[in-house]
Amino acid sequence: MSFSVQHVVPAPRTDVWAWHTRPGALTRLNAPFAFMTPVQQAQSLGDGTSILRLPGGLQWKAQHVLSRYQEGYSFSDECVNSPLRQLTQWRHTHAFAEDPAGTRVTDEVDTRVPSAALKSVFAYRQHQLIEDFAFFKRLRDAGLNTQPLTIAMTGSRGSVGTALTAQLRTAGHTVIQLVRGKAGSGQRHWNTNLPDPHLLDGVDVLVHLAGEPIFGRFNEEHKAAIRDSRVGPTRSLARIAGETPSVKAMVCASAIGFYGANRGEEVLTEDSEPGEGFLADVVRQWEDACEPARAAGTRVVNIRTGIAMSGGSGLLPLLRALFSTGLGGPFGDGEFWFSWVAIDDLTDAYFRAIVDDSLSGPVNAASPNPVLNKEFVAALGKELHRPAILPVPSFGPALLLGREGAQELALAEQRVAPTVLTELGHSFRYPTIDAALAHELGGESLC
Repeated sequence: MSFSVQHVVPAPRTDVWAWHTRPGALTRLNAPFAFMTPVQQAQSLGDGTSILRLPGGLQWKAQHVLSRYQEGYSFSDECVNSPLRQLTQWRHTHAFAEDPAGTRVTDEVDTRVPSAALKSVFAYRQHQLIEDFAFFKRLRDAGLNTQPLTIAMTGSRGSVGTALTAQLRTAGHTVIQLVRGKAGSGQRHWNTNLPDPHLLDGVDVLVHLAGEPIFGRFNEEHKAAIRDSRVGPTRSLARIAGETPSVKAMVCASAIGFYGANRGEEVLTEDSEPGEGFLADVVRQWEDACEPARAAGTRVVNIRTGIAMSGGSGLLPLLRALFSTGLGGPFGDGEFWFSWVAIDDLTDAYFRAIVDDSLSGPVNAASPNPVLNKEFVAALGKELHRPAILPVPSFGPALLLGREGAQELALAEQRVAPTVLTELGHSFRYPTIDAALAHELGGESLC
């Protein structure tokens, strides 16, 4: 069986080809709803091997075929490991040609896999590639720096860090992973309590994403881990960033929890007052911990993140599993604001903060179109073709998160506006919840 699709990328062929040769391309193109996780990207499109992990301990090994390689114009890979080789008989050829609007990319697949199963996966790939280059063009049109930078990143192996690292590398930037364990190639060891004074030597920008996951039962131990993993390590990194001459900017993760759990109908901009509660206090201390870098004249940006919509991690896979049982529905009456952001819009916000010297201070990384909780679950139910009418009683989240955790997370009401980004003319790839869910879950409207 043969499957073929074409799309046009708004960029020169040489640029599109180079994008595919760089580390991170496999991660950028991997559809989260395909249940495959990149483990290794081929170092050469001519004869390298890519490996992806599948459920059940299976792997997909794609061997690139040298006889079908033409530098700048085409490459091909085949599935070579049993039993998937015999089951799929997979050969995928990628071809690149000039087009009046940029580059025409053709994907041809010879396989036993039904075409219907491939349609949404390749639509996702098309959207990723087109949108990444459209984003690069918007940066250039805004006169922003597009020269390669060296970026050090904590939390690079989390969901946001993985996506951001891949996006930066495919754009030609160098990412140094700051890791707490033994450092390998492209990594540096980061002692969170006493970091090496030379940790950031040669680094242009520090991106700090690391911190204890917030989701969990809000007992005293978990709350201490949330606070202690953010405030102290951030202050130490900010001090080193301020003392390292090469570091021009520090971009630090933050959260819309800054505004408190219950702000009602108030539209929350970066100038809004902080709220009350545990998370509001932690986020305020987290942002204040960047002061040593600010005091040293280093540009500091705090990315206040909404609920990230990713088909591969976080809230969305959990809700997808719940909805698949027919138990999906709003929390309580669903009449409270839910501020969300598509994962690619979140990484765009970080990317912009890295290269835009005019950005400093807090930046709301949230969709310009927040929705009520009942509107969100209705959109999710529609995307998954599942009912979304069974309300989840408010004591439900409390059973998992505790009363305080439920109020601070699952039942929080925050109507956040990305005012700073909007005033810069920044464009969101997926400004509506319907578009974001279709992209992350492989919906029909994506194809």
